[in-house]
Amino acid sequence: MASNPKTFLTPEQYLELEHKAENRSEYFQGEVFAMWGAQVSHNRIVTNLVGMLYQDFRRRPCHVYSHDMRVRVNATGLYTYPDVLVVCGEEQIQHAETDTLLNPTFIAEVLSPSTEAYDRGKKFDHYKTIESLREYLLVASDRVHADLFTRQPDGRWMLTSADGMESSLGIESIDCHIAIADVYEKVDL
Repeated sequence: MASNPKTFLTPEQYLELEHKAENRSEYFQGEVFAMWGAQVSHNRIVTNLVGMLYQDFRRRPCHVYSHDMRVRVNATGLYTYPDVLVVCGEEQIQHAETDTLLNPTFIAEVLSPSTEAYDRGKKFDHYKTIESLREYLLVASDRVHADLFTRQPDGRWMLTSADGMESSLGIESIDCHIAIADVYEKVDL
């Protein structure tokens, strides 16, 4: 009995397919991984974060993007679509014809039961290798909770957690303060 061998793509082949695709996919070491739609609570949290950050950046040299901006992790070769990302200063784009960002300052991922282990583990391991990345925020979509990881001068990552609607987090890298109540506004848990 013969098995079907896996087809591995080059990054260039992946990007060509991705530009024509209706749905987004991640890419790592020749393999493509389909990304599925998110639940209402996930989408509302993303929208709330993007809205808050956009208002804060209107007169500053920072740009906020939602889950349609692809990021390449140069050190590992991962191509991925963070839920929310921010670039302060000049954006570095992989090629003129692509929409792949290389230098995020801040990334936020909204957790779901199916992605939490990956977002906290292997995906964070990839993100840690991005030199420009200063902070990584993980927001739960099934309860009121957020974890902010901040890169320290010695390269270690410090964790600050926020529980409860009255809490808040200061995001130093983008000079922003977010109230947890605003993150979860109109979100039914």
